[in-house]
This record gives sequence, C-alpha cells and structure tokens, in this order.
Amino acid sequence: MVNYPIVAVGTPLSVRGACDNPRFSEFRSTPLAKFRIEPCMKCILVTGSSRGIGAAARDALESRGAKVIGHASSAADAMTVAADFTQPSAPQLLWESALERAGGKIDVLVNNAGLFKAAALDSSDIEWLDSWEETLRINLTAAAQLSRFAVRHWLERGVPGRIVHVASRAGYRGDSPAHWHYAAAKGGMLAMHKTIARGYAREGIVSFAITPGFTDTAMAGDYLASRGGPELLRDIPLGRVATPEEIAKIIEFCALDAPESMTGAVIDANGASYVR
Repeated sequence: MVNYPIVAVGTPLSVRGACDNPRFSEFRSTPLAKFRIEPCMKCILVTGSSRGIGAAARDALESRGAKVIGHASSAADAMTVAADFTQPSAPQLLWESALERAGGKIDVLVNNAGLFKAAALDSSDIEWLDSWEETLRINLTAAAQLSRFAVRHWLERGVPGRIVHVASRAGYRGDSPAHWHYAAAKGGMLAMHKTIARGYAREGIVSFAITPGFTDTAMAGDYLASRGGPELLRDIPLGRVATPEEIAKIIEFCALDAPESMTGAVIDANGASYVR
C-alpha cells in the first residue's frame, strides 16, 4: 500500500508538519491555498502507452502507486482505451472513456502518442499532403484536443493539473528532408506547451515538455537503419541513443515531482546531439 505524502510546492511551508507550522493558518485562508497543498497526483492518462516510451512511462508511474489509464490503437487490457487518432472524434472519445475508468477525475495528462513516417519530397502531391495531415493530426492536433479537455476539466473542478508533452529534438533542430511534417508538429507542440504554461499557471495548471533525441524504440529504429545505423551515432557525443526507461524517468519526474516553478520548461534528452 502506497502512502501519498503531502506536497507543498511553491510555498514557504515545509512539507513535513505543514499543518503544525504557525504560518499554515494564515496561508490556508488565501485563494491560492487550494492549489498549493495537494496529495500527490495519482490518476494519469498516458497516450501511446502500448510500447516504447509510453509503455516504460506507464510502468514507472504505476511503480509509484499512480493509477494509469493507457491508450493504444487497440486495447490490450481493461485500463487501456483504444482510439485511432487519425479520426477527429477519437481524442474526445478517449478522454470520456478515460474519465469513466478514472472515476471522474484525471490529475495528469501525458501526451506521448506519435507517428514518425517519411514523406518524400518527390512523392505525389496527394501522398505528400496525406502524410502531412496524418502526422499533424496524430502528433499535434490530438494532443491539443486532449490538452483542451484536461484544462477545462481542471478549471471546472477548481483543482490543479499537470500536462507532460513528449515532443522531440526535431521541434528545435529540425529533421530530415523527408520529415518536414514531423518537425513542424513537434515545434507546434512546444509552442502549445509554452502557451498553456503561461496561460494557466495562476490556476495551478502546469505544463512540461520533454524533447528526446533518438530513443531505442521501434519507431526510431527504422529511421536509424535507413540513415546508416552506427554512422548516425557519430552525431551523438554520448555515443548511443537514449533508452525508453531514461525518457520515462523524466516523464515520471514531470508528472509527480517537478516543482510548479518549472512550468513552461523544456527538458532535453538527446545525448548532447543538440545543445541550445
């Protein structure tokens, strides 16, 4: 059984014995009190949780005692919701189903689902446009829809909330000539993240973004092979790609531990292949 500690982020009060602190009575009467002292957030929706970074993040969060609602193209268990993000209605159906499984409240949203699919410059106009629209819908529009539902959910309930966006190094550095759409989607996610952070911090709603470089997943593995495999590693000073578990640790930190003052932050995890 997990005992959830009291978190008092962003206040001058100590975490232990906060209620015994002489300043507590004065603080808890302020409008911000309800946003500053809360049990550890524990009901989390993670998109793209069936493999790679998403699966590792789910394991990490569950190991901390969180109740995780997963998402995949097809549901493998009762706590995973099937949703096809190429369909405009899918994010709303996912949110509603996740809320039902969560008992009516979700504390944290992790926007992790993604598509990394090449669109050659010399492909037909319709093929190129279809690839562009599919990539932006899965990587950006679905995340925007879910973020909107989450922010409204927290505002209506008058409670704090957290969003963790798994973006990409490509959002800053760009990507290959066949992945304009992927870089554009991840750049858009970063801009959206910063806008959410600035817009709702006063209400206790915080946003964090993570920008991995190459990570040892099936999605990245295909790309590494297509770009020469070991030769591409020369661009990474660390000499290797990240593991899903490494990125999951950062997701876990942002979802459960990061101080509120970090809202708006972007955390790089690329082996120093892009330093800004």
